[in-house]
Amino acid sequence: QVQLLESGGGLVQAGGSLRLSCAASRHTFSSYAMGWFRQAPGKEREFVAGISRWSGGSTYYADSVKGRFTISRDNAKNTVYLQMISLKPEDTAVYYCAADGTPSDRVVITTTEYDYWGQGTQVTVSS
Repeated sequence: QVQLLESGGGLVQAGGSLRLSCAASRHTFSSYAMGWFRQAPGKEREFVAGISRWSGGSTYYADSVKGRFTISRDNAKNTVYLQMISLKPEDTAVYYCAADGTPSDRVVITTTEYDYWGQGTQVTVSS
């Protein structure tokens, strides 16, 4: 069992920045592929960014955030980050991190493949 706890959400003006953190409970954190998803009111949960396990040599981003968001991981701290810059009102959503324990070196981008989810953190971007 892996417990995930997101933090770093909040209210920011358009054009601003935030950094989300997701702390994992397992010391085997490095063996999990990690991802960030978001869900806006009335919409389905959507993929935002993913990073492969171990050193995180592979990353993948949704087109809507490419060039503005950066996912990274610090295995020594059992934490994955999502650095967000140039935020837009349409980035407003609850952001979730997720962990996938499948022994693969690929980036996981579908919700159904993730085994564990955090409770989410709200990001609100005002115009």
